[in-house]
Amino acid sequence: MKKPRVMLVGAVGSGKTSLMKALTQKEGPVTKTQAIEYHSRSIDTPGEFLENPFYYRALFATSLEADAVLFIQDATREESSFPPGFAQAFPKKTLGIVTKTDHPKAQVERAKEILTKLALKGPILAVSAWTGEGIDELRKLLEWD
Repeated sequence: MKKPRVMLVGAVGSGKTSLMKALTQKEGPVTKTQAIEYHSRSIDTPGEFLENPFYYRALFATSLEADAVLFIQDATREESSFPPGFAQAFPKKTLGIVTKTDHPKAQVERAKEILTKLALKGPILAVSAWTGEGIDELRKLLEWD
C-alpha cells in the first residue's frame, strides 16, 4: 500500500527539512531547501515560497501532488508568516505542526494559537526533530506506520 505523501509549508528556518528527516528516519546534515524537493513521501518547499505571496500559486499547484499539507510553525518564532485562513486554500487534509519544542525559548502555546488562525482541517501537533517528541504520533496520524 502506498504511504501518503505530505507537503511541508513554513517560514525559512522553521524546521521543515529537519522534521522530514526525523519522520523518514534519515540521517545526515540538514541543508537549506532552495527549490521544491520531491521525495517518495514528502514535498519540501522553500520558506521563501510562504514569505513571498508571489509564490503562493506554486504552493497551491504543488499541493495537488500531496495527500496532506503540513503547516509548520517554529515555537521560538514570535510572529507568523501565514495569512489568516491560509489552509482553506488547500483542497487537502491540513495539519498544524509546532516545531522546536525542545528549545529553551520555545513557546508552544503561542505557536499553537498562530496555527489555529489558519483554519486547518486537522489537528495541531507539537514535535521536536531533535528529541523525537511527537514524531511517532505524527507518523501514526499520517498513516506512515
